[in-house]
Amino acid sequence: MGRCGRGEFAYQAVCRYIEALINQADPTEEGRLPSLRDLAARLKVSLATVQNAYRLLEHQGRVRSVPKSGYFVAFDARAREQSAWPRSRPAFALPMATPMALERALFAQERRLSRQSGPSSWRSGQGALLRHVLAARYTRSSGHSWNAEHVHLATDVQALLVTLLRALRLQGATAVVATPCCRRLLEALRWAGMRVLEVPAGDDGALDLDRLAQLLACERVRLVVLPSCLAVPLGRRVSLSDQQAVAHLLADHPAWLLENDLDSEHCFGGPPAMHLRDGVDIGRLLVLGSLEATVGAEGPYAYLLCRQTGVEEAIARRGFLIPPLRQQAIAQLYAKGEVEAWLPRMRSELQVSMDHLFLQVESCLGGRLVVARPEGGRVLWGRLRQPVNHGHAQVAVAGTGLTITPGERFSLQGNHMGYVALTWQGAPWEALEHALHRLDRALARPPDDGAAE
Repeated sequence: MGRCGRGEFAYQAVCRYIEALINQADPTEEGRLPSLRDLAARLKVSLATVQNAYRLLEHQGRVRSVPKSGYFVAFDARAREQSAWPRSRPAFALPMATPMALERALFAQERRLSRQSGPSSWRSGQGALLRHVLAARYTRSSGHSWNAEHVHLATDVQALLVTLLRALRLQGATAVVATPCCRRLLEALRWAGMRVLEVPAGDDGALDLDRLAQLLACERVRLVVLPSCLAVPLGRRVSLSDQQAVAHLLADHPAWLLENDLDSEHCFGGPPAMHLRDGVDIGRLLVLGSLEATVGAEGPYAYLLCRQTGVEEAIARRGFLIPPLRQQAIAQLYAKGEVEAWLPRMRSELQVSMDHLFLQVESCLGGRLVVARPEGGRVLWGRLRQPVNHGHAQVAVAGTGLTITPGERFSLQGNHMGYVALTWQGAPWEALEHALHRLDRALARPPDDGAAE
């Protein structure tokens, strides 16, 4: 069996793609996965490669095959309810491609390190260089500085956040979250047993500062979860005035601020000069980020910045296993400036893709969906002009590379009904128009239409 461009067997890359689809599947639905032919065409691999990937995942119990029907997610609701820890998941809902330039540099670094005086040379630090590099990236001044011991690494966002909340003894405490919010963060708060109060965005996508102030004044809020500078899936940059207003509110309340920094590098014009964290008490600040946002799929690791004592011990007990060689190689990419050199091109390519998606959606779905041009991210957020059957819509675009997610999935309290999030990961781009026309026909159907597709 051949190898793909990442230095791994092709079926392993296909497995990772299917696993991302599994992770975003809704247990309340049938969980149909793309057919062998659809997936082979989408990923440009052979049918045998896709079949091997499905067989492996079926052997692991993550996929089930139904004769003459195809492959489906093997949901196990009971096991999930009883599990004490969330299943390892990537930071982003869809796998992020790693640019070939960074892939080659990363693998070259790993080969060089492996040849240097044996494993002891890169294992001894156990990620110390990577933590030092990340601390330096977030240090802004002598009064707002981070050290390597303040940086904690993990294999995925959810498990890291659950570990943190337990270490801070926040189980059962009240958290305020700006929504729509990354579902992985919401699920982590739920797994930690927290009481979650939401501050839904207004029609213009802006944070409801009055609602936030009201909750801080009336509730015993122990944790506030807000975006750093880019609100995703809204695709809206948080204004400097909103950041300053939030910092002013938090100055009078002894709550932890969890800054969601997962998407900041995906601002099309680059991250702003100021972030939310720059105006708050660093002693009550928690910053959550992901290497995947910059390095891509070869760096699917989460990190946390926190100055609170005891957190490092809790995370060490959790025992996240990140390959030391990969940690060291990623650290070298940052230290040599290769990641920073790549970021402007990444943002430019991302903006071109999202602009194209926006224009195509306006052209094909303008009568059914109101969308705003995003300022960053990989998701297009829109308001439906009339109620729809989301099941019809999801079936219509299955296997096309276009994904439609109901807005209430980005809330724990059923907010954002009537909104949807669109993502596109198909190829070629010419296929997008066909997928949107299929979606248009599905959205035109009455919500109670139960006829077969």
